Amino acid sequence: MLIDFFFTLKAAKVPVSIKEYLMLIEGLERQVIEPSIDEFYYLARTILVKDEQHFDKFDKAFGAYFKGIESVFEARADIPAEWLLKKLERELTAEEKAQVEKLGGWDALMQRLKDLLKEQKERHEGGSRWIGTGGTSPYGNGGYHPEGIRIGGPSAGNRTAVKVWEARAYRDYDDNVELGTRNIKIALRRLRRFAREGAELELDLPDTIGATARNAGWLDVKMVPERKNNVKVLMLLDVGGTMDDHIQRTEELFSAAKAEFKHMEFYYFHNCVYDFLWKNNRRRHAERIATWDLLRKYTPDYKLIFVGDATMSPYEILQAGGSVEYNNEEAGAVWLQRLIETFPKFIWLNPEPEALWQYRQSVSVIQQVMRQHMYPITIEGLERGMRTLSK
Repeated sequence: MLIDFFFTLKAAKVPVSIKEYLMLIEGLERQVIEPSIDEFYYLARTILVKDEQHFDKFDKAFGAYFKGIESVFEARADIPAEWLLKKLERELTAEEKAQVEKLGGWDALMQRLKDLLKEQKERHEGGSRWIGTGGTSPYGNGGYHPEGIRIGGPSAGNRTAVKVWEARAYRDYDDNVELGTRNIKIALRRLRRFAREGAELELDLPDTIGATARNAGWLDVKMVPERKNNVKVLMLLDVGGTMDDHIQRTEELFSAAKAEFKHMEFYYFHNCVYDFLWKNNRRRHAERIATWDLLRKYTPDYKLIFVGDATMSPYEILQAGGSVEYNNEEAGAVWLQRLIETFPKFIWLNPEPEALWQYRQSVSVIQQVMRQHMYPITIEGLERGMRTLSK
């Protein structure tokens, strides 16, 4: 049956390979886990999923494939008492507690489930005894019981199950979901590059083994410089105006970038970059930093990341004097061109949903200036952006 499971994962766009599938089969043949559906889930996820961002897709595919009651019988899973213990400690109504006690208490409830897993051989629908769908049995799905265990299917809407097999813990890893700082860190991490720099602080084991062998067995220790993250990032962030609608997402991106990149510099601008930027928004008129100084200060190996919704009048990009705040002598496009010529690795991250870009004339203009290196702030968009910066 696992061949169909493999194709279910492929259909869900989980990047699994034949080699990983065979490794899972080998693990089952060697009985590296107990015959438990929970342990099989963790074994399969560990072997088949190589990136956290695919956990949610895996969970959905796993739940869809193993949603039938038959799969529970085949697994003969031992149901751990810890499943319901904490849930039963919560405050129940006197009526609910009385209903559970009618079964003989907690131990009787769990023992009965274990017995049913051994005895039941076929699917059952309705009724109050077997594991099935509908009915009033404590075990199954789609029915009603004041304190049951939902297995293998959707709820009837009563929300009284104390254990739900299909509950997923990784809902925020889908490609287009609202991002959090941790999700952004995962995507940005793909840009990090490590190089050996500085004093010789780490043991080079392969070279030590080779040198010792060449030295007739006499130990010849070889050291190498410590590996350090040497990626340099220059981030320019649009602030104010329409960007006020994207404060939370921009803050999450900024926080994640600060945590992931040790060598990161940042500056602010409004709508488009002109002849000056600033570091402190409260003192942006008093402490301006000339864009020419920025171009001279940072070396071309910095990765340049613009962050902004690119929503403005096209005149602000294409026309001298087009800025909404002052009379700029050169068009914003001129300054953008100077920046991307100085820093060959560049992208523009846009917090606006990508589906809306086509309705913003200024977005189209910025995309042309940026040579189509504009990406949405989603996991998938950030990964595309990091690949562009890594090329």
